[in-house]
Amino acid sequence: MERKADLIDSYGRRISYLRLSVTDRCDLRCRYCMAETMNFLPRAELLTLEELVEVADAFIARGVTRIRLTGGEPLVRRGIEQLVGWLGARLGQGLEELTLTTNGTQLARFAADLRAAGVRRVNVSLDSLDADCFRHITRRGDLTQVLGGIAAAKAAGLRVKINMVALKGLNEDEIEAMARWCAAEGHDLTLIETMPLGEVETDRTGHYLPLDAVKRGLEERFTLTPSFRRTGGPARYYEVAELGLKLGLITPLTGNFCSGCNRVRVTATGTVYGCLGQDQKVELRDLLRAGGTLDPALDALMAAKPEGHDFHIAARRPAVARHMSVTGG
Repeated sequence: MERKADLIDSYGRRISYLRLSVTDRCDLRCRYCMAETMNFLPRAELLTLEELVEVADAFIARGVTRIRLTGGEPLVRRGIEQLVGWLGARLGQGLEELTLTTNGTQLARFAADLRAAGVRRVNVSLDSLDADCFRHITRRGDLTQVLGGIAAAKAAGLRVKINMVALKGLNEDEIEAMARWCAAEGHDLTLIETMPLGEVETDRTGHYLPLDAVKRGLEERFTLTPSFRRTGGPARYYEVAELGLKLGLITPLTGNFCSGCNRVRVTATGTVYGCLGQDQKVELRDLLRAGGTLDPALDALMAAKPEGHDFHIAARRPAVARHMSVTGG
């Protein structure tokens, strides 16, 4: 693959991390993420598997070394195992890591395929270990199914990181239990503040839980030592000595991390957003289907990439109209 100039934005940030959405569809309806009744995109509007690979290749040629497949729920995309295999073939040829974020519902079915393709770690969204609370948050989820998927991933040799959105009044009393469970199972844990993206039929402010308060509460029970560990994402990591746990905190509201941004997001239709919380974008699908080069569009994206998001939970309105499942989680 021909190596081209790195993608560097006007603030001097080099883009090395691509979050590539393969579908906006999901088999859950998490309350903080989407409305109960969603209108998903017609399948004909999505990039084909071959086009997704072509997009990935264009970014790898421009210096992207890490790709995370997202959705929606990426494992509901038909042919996902073939796509992962094709992308896995790029490992060692510019691509250093291929990962995936999933809700875990389909993970038991695909864990072995992911491992065989070169995936070595996955992020699993899991907001509660209580079956009733889990079903309430997801509106339809089966906790046993997800835990089975996580167990299958572990058995297949995949490193698992649990992503837990901290929600006041819903799961705030489970955070310590989740940390202890992750430690016992050998999983890392990342806590995430809810993000104001898309209309979700409820007022997010009622469930907003700032992680600086959560961290103070944990420090009353445990020793949290800042870690220099980096995984390419926005989390700040801590070692929890008493548990032997790596704990990440993603704080888009209480601790802006935009100055170190190294990523862009491609939607399942080929729209590239320079920032999760802004509407600046370029379109790649028509360029792909016309057989044109993507480089001018990527250069335009870099020239206009915003300095950062401007999330404000108190505004009681989403920062952008699109849901997280559209942009790619």
